[in-house]
Amino acid sequence: MRARRLPGMAALVTAGVVVLTGFGTGPAAAAPTGTPALQAATTIAAKTPTTTPTTAYAAVRAEAPRKTLRLGAKGEAVAWLQRRLAELGYQPGRADGRYGGTTLTAVWAFQKVNGIAPTSTVAARTWTALESPRAPKVLVPNGRPTRAEVNLTKQIMVLYVAGQPKLITHISSGSGVAYCETAVWQGKRQRFCGSARTPTGDYKTTWRKSGWHTSYLGRLYNPIFFNGGIAFHGALSVPLYPASHGCVRMPMNVAEVLPGMLGTGVPVHVRGAYRRA
Repeated sequence: MRARRLPGMAALVTAGVVVLTGFGTGPAAAAPTGTPALQAATTIAAKTPTTTPTTAYAAVRAEAPRKTLRLGAKGEAVAWLQRRLAELGYQPGRADGRYGGTTLTAVWAFQKVNGIAPTSTVAARTWTALESPRAPKVLVPNGRPTRAEVNLTKQIMVLYVAGQPKLITHISSGSGVAYCETAVWQGKRQRFCGSARTPTGDYKTTWRKSGWHTSYLGRLYNPIFFNGGIAFHGALSVPLYPASHGCVRMPMNVAEVLPGMLGTGVPVHVRGAYRRA
């Protein structure tokens, strides 16, 4: 699925995600080999389903190392960052003390939830937020205890389990740009045109595919469909702006664990609208 080029540092950061994530979604991409299953995020502090996410997050406090970190950093401060993000429901990958692309997308998600402009640098504002984090904004207050909420404005997805935010991830939704693509589909060379939108509304998860699924618009990793041909799926490029044909792209490590957390028939609520700067 096509993405426009980001200028300056943003382009370098996106490239870092592409290289460090190590999987492709384009027609020529090869399926990953030897990919370890990444651990799911741990349950946050509150145990009971009746506890609200805000109350649960208020109880989750810690003292941050407050060392400025940049992409490529290594050491105990990075490991602390990774453990803390996992504790709060984000997906930074293994706590190996290496600040790569997988941890970066978790940082982005955390920063967006906490009202911080997403950046690869972890500095004072991000450390302060990590010590006293905000809960994600609830889009459907009266929704089912187990549900997925897609916030198109912030470009995040939150999976609630028993009323608690179990997984929070950075996403890239439909670009909103009209497209025409030519592809070989069902043995014939065909032309497909449409509007690259992720429609708002209330849906439910339907069918899914393990591993790579080929569609006429490209290849999707571990897709979970919820609105016709629109799915959650892993992608090589998950930039800081909507770039898909309509699907909800997410980092590959999130796509690894999501099928084990998100069942069939689970409500999916899509809200908001992305406004380009």
